[in-house]
Amino acid sequence: MLYITSVFVLATLVLFTRLYYLKKEIKRATNQLNQFNNNKTEKKVDIAFFDKDIEKLAIEINRQIDFTKLANEKKRRTENELKQAIANISHDIRTPMTSIIGYIQFLESNELTSEEKTEFFKIVKNRVMRLKVLLHDFFELSIIESADYPLKIEPVKLNNLVLEVLMGFYEEFNKRHFEPSIQIPKETISILSDSSAVKRVIENLVVNAIRHSSGNVTIRLEKKHSSVELIISNSVNQLNEKDIILLFDRFYKADQTRSEKSTGLGLSIAKSLMLKMNGDLSAELKDHQLYMKCEWKKVIRIK
Repeated sequence: MLYITSVFVLATLVLFTRLYYLKKEIKRATNQLNQFNNNKTEKKVDIAFFDKDIEKLAIEINRQIDFTKLANEKKRRTENELKQAIANISHDIRTPMTSIIGYIQFLESNELTSEEKTEFFKIVKNRVMRLKVLLHDFFELSIIESADYPLKIEPVKLNNLVLEVLMGFYEEFNKRHFEPSIQIPKETISILSDSSAVKRVIENLVVNAIRHSSGNVTIRLEKKHSSVELIISNSVNQLNEKDIILLFDRFYKADQTRSEKSTGLGLSIAKSLMLKMNGDLSAELKDHQLYMKCEWKKVIRIK
């Protein structure tokens, strides 16, 4: 009887000791979490009393802390991008607007010759067209990034579509004395996607390649084991790794490519469209060559 009583007392003592340390550890974890939530520390939760269930709880709390940090970083990045986008669009609108107002004031003068008025009218028209392009691109990007952007997913023969787009740039290539290297296999390569969206992506990438190439442009379509890749590359002289990181940001323009003909939205639109189609668009700089790679995962066979 004495033995049973001793065992019971000992078991009760162990149980209460364990409960005491568990409660103490919970209070300690709560305090650490409170410190983190009040931005007093970036430190994750650690434990002093090693218990399997407490360890699992600490692991899940720390996972949630990681998710929270990532969400906060994404929020800050989005806010910064929005501020930069507003600053950029304000600048890009203000510049041609100031020019237009200035030339209109000139046109109000009676001292101008008819030739001068004609020239000023041309300049004003060009500035207005730039504003039109800028506002169109900005509106298009906002529509594409909306949750309910409509896509018509259907079989798309990528070979034909790429060649169709390239034919539309024949004169542009000639003007710049470029002879593009076109590497498209004869076999039909098809994907499930939105044909108009794919066409827009290719157009934007080709425009970017023509506009900023320092000598050559290559278009290569390739079928991989479980994906299709379209790589559009061009030679560049002054791009660096920082430019590559920022290339798909709204309104971003590398210094050497700043011109009134560019809104800095073309690559952002292309990237957004690719993501909408569950594809990917990436950029790589290698040996003074810029590679833009579109990748679609879904490959289909069309007889």
